[in-house]
Amino acid sequence: MSNELIIKKSSSGIEIALLSDKKLSEFHKEAVDSPFQVGDFYLGKVRKISPSLNAAFVNVGGEKDGFLTYFDLGPNVRSLQKFVRMTLDGNPNSGDLDSFELEEQTVKTGKIGNVLRSGELALVQVIKEPIANKGPKITCDISLPGRYFILVPFSRQVSISKKIGNVKEKTRLKDLAHSIKPKNFGVIVRTVSEGVAIEELDKDLRDLLKKWDELVIGLRKAKVGEKVIGNANRVDSLLRDILNDSFTQISVDDAEIHASLKKTLEKYNMDAAKILRHYQGKLPIFDQYGVNKQIKSSFGKNIPFSGGAYLIIEHTEALHVVDVNSGNTSFDPQNREENVFKVNTEAVDEIARQIRLRDMGGIIVIDFIDMKDPKKKAALHTALRDAMAKDRARHNILPMSKFGLVQLTRERVRPAIEIATSEICSTCLGSGRVDSSVQLLGKIENEVTYLWDNMNQKGITLRANALITHYFKAGMPSIRMKWWLRTKRWLKLETDPNLPLTGYVLINSDKQIINNSL
Repeated sequence: MSNELIIKKSSSGIEIALLSDKKLSEFHKEAVDSPFQVGDFYLGKVRKISPSLNAAFVNVGGEKDGFLTYFDLGPNVRSLQKFVRMTLDGNPNSGDLDSFELEEQTVKTGKIGNVLRSGELALVQVIKEPIANKGPKITCDISLPGRYFILVPFSRQVSISKKIGNVKEKTRLKDLAHSIKPKNFGVIVRTVSEGVAIEELDKDLRDLLKKWDELVIGLRKAKVGEKVIGNANRVDSLLRDILNDSFTQISVDDAEIHASLKKTLEKYNMDAAKILRHYQGKLPIFDQYGVNKQIKSSFGKNIPFSGGAYLIIEHTEALHVVDVNSGNTSFDPQNREENVFKVNTEAVDEIARQIRLRDMGGIIVIDFIDMKDPKKKAALHTALRDAMAKDRARHNILPMSKFGLVQLTRERVRPAIEIATSEICSTCLGSGRVDSSVQLLGKIENEVTYLWDNMNQKGITLRANALITHYFKAGMPSIRMKWWLRTKRWLKLETDPNLPLTGYVLINSDKQIINNSL
């Protein structure tokens, strides 16, 4: 599989498209004015303790307070709070954890009121961006992510990615991490560390320790509600997490981002000259690489896949619903169960792609076409798990229920991406219903006749959409001519393309509006 990254810079922010074998598999947006991003550190102030939620609301400078649960305090929160107090009090050695004495760890079943109190300052990290009317979700279990390691202050533990299967390699990485990590720092060894030389791993760890020093310096200067340090931008974070030898091209239309990416690629020992391109073509970059076309076809309500089958995707604030439909797929009546299983399994790859593409989080309910065979249900569940294995976000998939529904939860860290691919009709307001031509004609005729007979209005002009005015003028004799033959009164017509399909205005001889259907 070959991967390409297409990056577009605009006045509103940065848009990033990941193409896998030329097919859009991920789409990310980073707004210029986004106040909170995952990974940012803030100096917060505990505003309120909620015993019923076992959580605290923390002022981090936004419209809504950050939400901090007891489970997000982390086991080393007492050590973190001690470090914060020492740093804010001006202790010059607070960032040197070699001589730092760790505090007792918290228990999993404790109460937040026994650890934090209202008015207390806290160093927090954003783990979920604000969604809907909720503030950011924050944690005191802070960490600094790098290319090969995740650095965890106030810990002594070394953890290895479960995706590294080689036992010897796991042992090598664990021993190596123990030998190079400083005292009172824990590390999580990432999957991409497999097979990497000690020099590269050591360099990555030293870069993370420099970032820790930046955090300490930023904390000394920070005020309540201010960002202490920010995480890497979305482009750098994405490269850090997914960059590998499968990338054949990275194209960007902005010189500043191009220069930044060149440094990042050189830092990761990737051949920047070979895969990085500064796009300067006449067409917009997303049009040149067919991204816009794929976005329009991938973000609608109805998503076709193979053989005439399609998905219907609905988003609500509480959950996302995916419905699998066979469409005009032809079934062999002698082997319906096998055909249904085929459609369902073909839908699995598209469902997994759509979940990543739209960055859907929270609860997702998938309504597959009904099947009776338990073995096929189990096989479908396995296929979905395999397809979702490519997803970097944490998720959990439940077995299919007796109603044919599969429920899964996916880590929600950012609002789901929604792109409007259609507009609500200004005439029917999305109901799909408008007056028939007979009803509309009868309505206009009654109003005009009333104005002629009862209001003594003589010079009446009908201003309407071209379809309506043409309806009155078409034919020989036309409807307007028939009216004249019957009433001896002539109806003037004016075409206004700005009026909706069934909208019209009646105007008298003094150019005054006497009836308006809008």
